[in-house]
Amino acid sequence: MEITRIKGKVFGAVVTGVDLNDLTGEEFGTIHRAFLEHGFLVFPGQNLNEEQSAAFGERFGPLEFGGAAMSNMKKDKNGTLGGIYDFDTQMMRTNIGNETWHTDSTYKPVSSKCAMLSAVIVPDEGGGTELADARAGYAALDQATKDRIEHLSAYHSTQYSQANDIGDFPPISEAGAYGSVYHGEAYLRPLVKLHPETGVKNLFVGRHAFGIPGLSRSESRELIRHLMDVIVSDESRTYLHMWTPGDTMIWDNRSVLHRARPYDYAKPRYLIGTRIAGDDTELSYWPTDPEAEAGRQALSAELAILREEAKDRLYGATTATR
Repeated sequence: MEITRIKGKVFGAVVTGVDLNDLTGEEFGTIHRAFLEHGFLVFPGQNLNEEQSAAFGERFGPLEFGGAAMSNMKKDKNGTLGGIYDFDTQMMRTNIGNETWHTDSTYKPVSSKCAMLSAVIVPDEGGGTELADARAGYAALDQATKDRIEHLSAYHSTQYSQANDIGDFPPISEAGAYGSVYHGEAYLRPLVKLHPETGVKNLFVGRHAFGIPGLSRSESRELIRHLMDVIVSDESRTYLHMWTPGDTMIWDNRSVLHRARPYDYAKPRYLIGTRIAGDDTELSYWPTDPEAEAGRQALSAELAILREEAKDRLYGATTATR
């Protein structure tokens, strides 16, 4: 096995000389240590299928989901790939929303530990996945800003981010494919996260974050935007991976942000996604806990404002019909 740092970047490494389907305990230990050190790892030429993706993910811990289609292509009941989703479906609205910097599952009671993608079909141009090092972003802050944000938190909701970023207003639902995504809850998480395994501090922001308690709406939006700008302002803190079929990439959701990159949505793109669930250190609170009501109220108030503000965005403050 060879682990090579990505040139010119403060994070990330490429791992070769290993078969992810046939790892010894010692080999996985080496991979896990590299994962914690570098924040993300790229494994070229693995050609994992859905079952193999889930199996490798389980080496890192219990799964949030495994071997799922991350695609603009419909999948038939027999497993074959069919047509391409229309631009105005909720599936594509969600895919396009994910083209803004975020961390997975911060909009759920328990945020994700890490996530993995494996490329099967990729477009000729575009469609990459970009990552950003929130550890280096925090380290780059001046001391006054570090002191200011040390004990601040923000609510996280994908209903907020869809409305704010692209003017999409998914209906609140506890059933179906989006029941765990668009649920009307907002979870409070610190702006400064202490990594539970490494002890390193990083910024815990992204498109789902809004409504910092104790700040006005304008102050909150300005601060979150500033922190995001700091993270991605230096090229050494971002990495764009242009997929080759067979590639697998895994990143640490506790310290690394990511976003999908645009492509011709009429062209097929099929990646396999596996997400590893967070442990107890990633728990905000449960919907049944008393503090959850404040999150619901904050989200409701914010969405009411965005109903007017987001009319000039991609989907014009509308709801998908399918």
